[in-house]
Amino acid sequence: MVSGSVWNLEGKRCIVTGGTSGIGRATAIGLARAGAHVAIVCRDPARAEQTRAEIEERSVQGGVEVFRADLDSQASIRHVAREILTRCPRIDVLVNNAGVVEWRRRETADGFESMWAVNHLAYFQLTSLLLDRIRDSAPARIVSVASEAHRFVSSLDPQDPAPAQERFRWWRGYGRSKLGNLLFTAELARRLESSGVTANAVHPGAVATRLGTQNGWWAPLLTKPLGLFFRTAERGAETSLYVAAAPELSGVTGRYFSNCREKQPSALARDPDLASRLWTSSARQVGTNDS
Repeated sequence: MVSGSVWNLEGKRCIVTGGTSGIGRATAIGLARAGAHVAIVCRDPARAEQTRAEIEERSVQGGVEVFRADLDSQASIRHVAREILTRCPRIDVLVNNAGVVEWRRRETADGFESMWAVNHLAYFQLTSLLLDRIRDSAPARIVSVASEAHRFVSSLDPQDPAPAQERFRWWRGYGRSKLGNLLFTAELARRLESSGVTANAVHPGAVATRLGTQNGWWAPLLTKPLGLFFRTAERGAETSLYVAAAPELSGVTGRYFSNCREKQPSALARDPDLASRLWTSSARQVGTNDS
């Protein structure tokens, strides 16, 4: 939690994707400590139970429940959305946090490059499926974890965001997916204008997490030493918590935050025409009718 900040989220229902490790776990714990009832969307049931136990051990005010989903599968996202809508009568905060870094190109079962699928399309699809419930719960907030890595790329074709014929560079693929987060947030905020629901994006900073450690036995050997220079997950979660809970941000929407302060993203991320075209393309990619 941001140093010196005490927020009261008693009675609020918050959903955090990727809530069993790193920034997501710290975010889930912070929301529960503020009194919220937290729902964690995750892939690993064992880590979910560990997170649930830690929240309960800390004797925080809020409760916690677990939803299992593979966010690289559109069928799994549709299934978990139905579960959430059945079990959650209201959604006050949705934190789109789950993400991956792939150092080799991998495609999902749906035929999309995996970083684009998990880091962007999963945000878009899950938010779209839950949006009516979030609107009904207004005032409500949608927080999407983006990254300064969006500045790695200087162009984006919404019709072909991760071209297979292009020589794969992990940093370019990751940057595109994070640019997608910012464009999605901008267009979502525009569409939610006057609804009582805000949509903002955050940069957590360089954080020592498990991100990227699935890339083979050698990946942890590289990422662990780098982690000595990175901030902790708790520090990384501070901006997500601030944007999700701070009273002074009531009504603030369509913005990008870093270190709990508003920051201007790249010119490409501020292109409203690109944001609109990406929305239409993303809706087609996930099979929704919202264009």
